[in-house]
Amino acid sequence: MAMVSASWDEDELGPAKVVFLRPCPGVDAVVVIDNVALGPAIGGVRMRPDVGAGEVARLARAMTFKNALAGLPHGGGKAGIAAAPGVGPAEHERVMRAFAQAMGQLRDYVPGPDMGTSETSMGYVYDEIGRAVGLPAVLGGIPLDELGATGFGVAVCAQVLSEAKVIELAGARVVVQGFGAVGSHAARALAERGACVVAVSDSRGATWNPDGLDVAALLAHKAGGPVAGFAGGTSVPRDDILGMDCEILVPAAQPDVVTVANAGKVSARVILEGANIPITAQAEAELGARGVLCVPDVVANAGGVICAAAEYRGAGRVQAFAEIEEKIRDTTGELLERTRDGTVTPRAAAVQMAHQRLGRAAALRRTF
Repeated sequence: MAMVSASWDEDELGPAKVVFLRPCPGVDAVVVIDNVALGPAIGGVRMRPDVGAGEVARLARAMTFKNALAGLPHGGGKAGIAAAPGVGPAEHERVMRAFAQAMGQLRDYVPGPDMGTSETSMGYVYDEIGRAVGLPAVLGGIPLDELGATGFGVAVCAQVLSEAKVIELAGARVVVQGFGAVGSHAARALAERGACVVAVSDSRGATWNPDGLDVAALLAHKAGGPVAGFAGGTSVPRDDILGMDCEILVPAAQPDVVTVANAGKVSARVILEGANIPITAQAEAELGARGVLCVPDVVANAGGVICAAAEYRGAGRVQAFAEIEEKIRDTTGELLERTRDGTVTPRAAAVQMAHQRLGRAAALRRTF
């Protein structure tokens, strides 16, 4: 099993547990519970053929920081299932139910949807073990992908930057890399706040219109086909949009899409990290040195887990979205204050903020 030979970083925060599973023949999985000082870990289940333990551990650490920054009573965790996400509904259900049974005894981990999984997937998990977030509405959940909780939070973050005079959101040109569950809702929410979405991409291509894309029409088109075929834009190579002139870039797809190899092409003034770990540490440093503000994923895309935590304690969608607004406003504001004099990077400031809360919580925990 390829995952077992993987390596990952460890420090005083964790990981607390790394558990390898074989839920059913031909399917491998891993669950990383990074830290539970603040409470049971919440984090998504990623299904992708090439997902590995190292990636899952990095994502779990990001969840530890994200949950701490948002002031949630939850630690960070993540799971990966090495299976194709595009299988038929019956096979997907079989794999998700088997995974749920295999990890059911890990009671300090609460799974949620992520790349390759959905609210329906979490419905199967909940049916098996009675524990999941991001559930379908029919089960009393707040379907965070359907409602666009993460994308909404990205737009709130942009609004705070605009109010702080970092950027002018009205008329700001926006490029969204990854027009999926996060990127599509971020585009819609940013457009509603006056921004001009000029380019978006999905896995099969990209579309561009320097005068602005009709986001509502593009969303309707995307329901039936790739964005490259949208009549209201010009088809362009998928990866070219990272270098397009814009004020705001939202990478909202896979990890490590911006690296030192392509960071020099980025012309955005602000990057709002809609995906988890979409920019390598070296690329963030290079962009920061050029004056590009990279708002870290643990701040910008926390809307999804804030919504999930609200659901977990029984809150409704109105309260959940109010909490997203409040918490991301507070965290973004503190991040700007800590980085104002330029002596600390946004990533370092976010890590400092998270460590402070985790340290206070750890002091109240029993140790052996």
